[in-house]
Amino acid sequence: MSQSDATLVPKGSPAVRAVISLIVTAALAGAAMLVLGEGAYLWIKALHVIAIIAWMAGMLYLPRLFIYHCDAEPGSKQSDTFKVMERRLLTIIMNPAMVFAWVAGFWLGWAGGHFTAPWFHAKLLLVLLLSAVHGYFSQAVRAFREDRNTVAARRWRMINEIPTLLMIGIVILVIVKPF
Repeated sequence: MSQSDATLVPKGSPAVRAVISLIVTAALAGAAMLVLGEGAYLWIKALHVIAIIAWMAGMLYLPRLFIYHCDAEPGSKQSDTFKVMERRLLTIIMNPAMVFAWVAGFWLGWAGGHFTAPWFHAKLLLVLLLSAVHGYFSQAVRAFREDRNTVAARRWRMINEIPTLLMIGIVILVIVKPF
């Protein structure tokens, strides 16, 4: 890792950074809701969709980086480049997008009265699974960073399809509301 990349590594434990990120995102979302007042619903919905798009872009791209990273020799310049790309994608795009999607999604569920709808329960389950996959990818970024990945490129190709399948289910539940 170059000197300039070393200065970009966040300090503190992942748990502390996650809590700070959650608090900041929730505070910003809450401030937006207060400022927008009654017109907040559609704005928060638009921001929620934007956050979902950013989160899903990362969820679809990160395992592709893992596939290519598997072919890079540990300690090589190529491997170090993948480490920087993976870390930045996770910490700068995916984590904030996921947190905002959750905060805005809960507010939309509450404001829209969806918490009693069966389709919403199913959607929430799929979003929980997507979040678990996100956590798995976070662990993988750490494993690659420490040159201790044990997952083969072929397996990453299969894992790469999981976020897509979950996304399809979530979109169908939200748009069609089949039950």
